[in-house]
Amino acid sequence: MGRDGIRNELLRGAMTYLVLAVLRDDEQYGYQIAQHISARSDGAFSPSEGSLYPALHRLEADGALTAAWREGDRGPRRRWYRITPKGVARLADLEEEWDAFSGAVVRVSRPAGEPAGA
Repeated sequence: MGRDGIRNELLRGAMTYLVLAVLRDDEQYGYQIAQHISARSDGAFSPSEGSLYPALHRLEADGALTAAWREGDRGPRRRWYRITPKGVARLADLEEEWDAFSGAVVRVSRPAGEPAGA
């Protein structure tokens, strides 16, 4: 698996976390969510419609997001997403899990015997 394949696998696994993190700031529509994930990751993640929208629909069905259609100022109607209190709680759980997971990955990736602070 090449570098893009690894990045795509990581993005797929982290999509729920990334969506909730971006929506913590303000309600947004799908394209904005994708743009903010890309911008905040300095381009490392560029979610496709095929990965973003299923995650949005799943989160809405789970009650972590609410969504409403609105007319656009200069364009078509858009579906705007907002995080719910249940979504905020889920994000807190995901942040805790991610911290534990990424810390473990770093520990495993160090050469044997290397101190934690190195």
